[in-house]
Amino acid sequence: MKTAVQWWDRFQVLLYLVAIAVGAVIGSAFPNIAPGLEASIEPVLVLLLFATFLGVPLIEVGRAVRDVRFLGTVLIVNFIGVPLVVWGLSRFVADDRGLLVGVLLVLLTPCIDYVIVFTGLAGGASGKLLAATPLLMLAQILLLPVYLFLFAGEDALSVIDIAPFAEAFLTLIVVPLIAAAVVQALARRHTFGHAVEEVMDAAMVPLMMATLAVVVGSQIAAVGSQVGTLVRVLPVYVVFAAIMVAVGRFAGVLAHLDAASTRAVMFSVATRNSLVVLPLALALPNSLSIAPLAVVAQTLVELIVMVILVRLAPLIARGPSPANTDSIES
Repeated sequence: MKTAVQWWDRFQVLLYLVAIAVGAVIGSAFPNIAPGLEASIEPVLVLLLFATFLGVPLIEVGRAVRDVRFLGTVLIVNFIGVPLVVWGLSRFVADDRGLLVGVLLVLLTPCIDYVIVFTGLAGGASGKLLAATPLLMLAQILLLPVYLFLFAGEDALSVIDIAPFAEAFLTLIVVPLIAAAVVQALARRHTFGHAVEEVMDAAMVPLMMATLAVVVGSQIAAVGSQVGTLVRVLPVYVVFAAIMVAVGRFAGVLAHLDAASTRAVMFSVATRNSLVVLPLALALPNSLSIAPLAVVAQTLVELIVMVILVRLAPLIARGPSPANTDSIES
C-alpha cells in the first residue's frame, strides 16, 4: 500500500489529467448517466474536503483568522480586482444576454470548496484560505447583486438566492471541518483516530481523481450539445485564469506575503464558485437557457487550469520546500 501511495503522489498531476479525460470520454459516450454522476459530486467532494481538512492542523486555522494582511489581500483582489477584469472580459460576449449572465455569475464568485484542496497540493497556505471562506462567502452574497446590476442590468438580479451559498458552506465546509476536528482530537488519544488520518491521507489522490472524473463526466455532454455557442466563452475563461494568476502573484508581493500565502491568493482569485452558482443559473428563464452551460463550461476549463497550476504555482511563487504550508506570518 505504501508503494502505491508513493507512486500516485509522484504522478498525481498526470493522474488528474487522466481522470479528466476518462470523465470526458465516459460522459460523452453515455450521456444518460449524467444525472447519476452529478448526484455523486457532493458526497465525493465532502470526502475530499474531509481528507484535506485532516491534513490541516486546525489550530493553525484559528491563528490564520488573525492574519489581517492575508485576509485583506484575498478580499481586495477578489472583490475589487476580479470585477474590473471580469467587466473587461465580459464585453466580448455582451451581445449574447445568456452568455453574459452566465459569465458574470461564475467569474464574480470566488470558490469556497475545492480551491482549498488545490492550494494544499501546490504547497499553498490552505489553512489560511480555509479561515477566509466565511468572509469570501458573505462578501460574494452581498456584492454579487451589486455587480450583476452594474454589469448586466436590473433584470439579472431576480436569480439571486442565498440558499445555495449557505447550503454549500454548511455541507462542504462546516460538516467535514467538524468531522476532521473530531478525528484530530481522537488521534491524540486513540489509535483509531490516527488510523483514519493515515487512510484519508493515502486516499487524497484517488479522491481528487474521482472528483474530477464525476464533475467532468456529469457536464461534458451538456456542454458538447452547445459547443458552437459556448466556444465563445472558452477564451474568456482561459484569459481570466491567466490574468488572475498574475494579479494574485503581484498582490502577494505587494502585500509582502510569504510564498505559501501568495500561492493561496493566486488560487483563490483564479478559482471560481461554479458548483454553487450553477443552481442560480438553472433558475434563469428559458430565454437565458445558455447561461447554465456557460457556467459548466467554466468548470471544465478551470479544472484543467487548476491541475496545471498545481505544478506551476511553486515555480511562479518560489519559496522554501513546503513542509509546513500553513505557517503564519508574524
